[in-house]
Order: sequence, then structure tokens, then C-alpha cells
Amino acid sequence: MWANTLVEMQTNLGNIEIELYDDKAPMSVNNFKGYVKSGFYKETIFHRVIPGFMAQGGGMTANMQEKTTRAPIKNEAGNGIANTRGTLAMARTSNPDSATSQFFINVADNNFLNRSPGNPGYAVFGKVVKGMDVVDRIVQAPTSNYGMHQNVPKQPIKIVDIKIKKSQK
Repeated sequence: MWANTLVEMQTNLGNIEIELYDDKAPMSVNNFKGYVKSGFYKETIFHRVIPGFMAQGGGMTANMQEKTTRAPIKNEAGNGIANTRGTLAMARTSNPDSATSQFFINVADNNFLNRSPGNPGYAVFGKVVKGMDVVDRIVQAPTSNYGMHQNVPKQPIKIVDIKIKKSQK
């Protein structure tokens, strides 16, 4: 029985089930669920994949066009959840409060991404509960550069859709 929201991310490499931490990262979860409910993530891609680090997606189309997002949210990296293997975190720029639609899935324990003195950190708001093998395949995809973007899969890894399977509200 899940106490938090459960979503299913359908990719062209397989499905990934993610438990969202409604209780620990409410702003990040509500932001993500808003994008899910609006269909924003349909046909976006994992545009940055690095073995031993993470897979980032949720903001680019297959032709590397950035989608228009809503306003950024406040960084919730101080929620006590570490960037460990299998966790889902908000991607952002160097501004700690700049996260919008993009997220990443950690494929290693990336403690340097956690909040600490002098480091605002990256907010974890969920964890893969099924399909980590799919995430591992995503980060093993051959990559190249695409304009100013690095570590872009040569063949697009698409997010076909994300659906809420069980929600807290």
C-alpha cells in the first residue's frame, strides 16, 4: 500500500514506476503532477544521460527544442532525502530556485548533489520502485553532442507519457 502518489513513466525503452514523496517534497511533487496532468511530458526525451551519474529529461522535444514551462519553484533540497541511486530529483540552473519541468534519475549515490553548507543541493522528490533496469539501459545509450548540449542520446529516448496510477490528491 502506497502512502504517496505513484506514477508510471512510459518510455520507448520500457516503463518506470516512481513513488513521489508528497509528504517530504510537496512543492516539487505538485509541480511535477501539474506537468503530468497537462500532458506536458508526452513526447519529451531524456536529453542528457551519463553512465554512473544520472538520466535527465522532461523539457526537450526529440529535435532538442526546449518546451515552454511554467514559473520556477522553490528548492526543497533541505527535505532530508539524499540523491541516492534510483531517486528522482528536480533539475535546475545555478539558481537554486530555478527548477521547472526538468528532472533527473540518479543511477548512483550522488551525495555531492545533496544540500550542505554552501551547497543549495538538488531536491529529491521521488524514487523508482519498478523499472530501474530501464533507467540503467537509458544511461547506457550511445551519446554525442547536439549543438551546445552534451551527452545527448544518438537515438531519442522518448517519454511516451507519464500517468498517475495512484494519487494523494
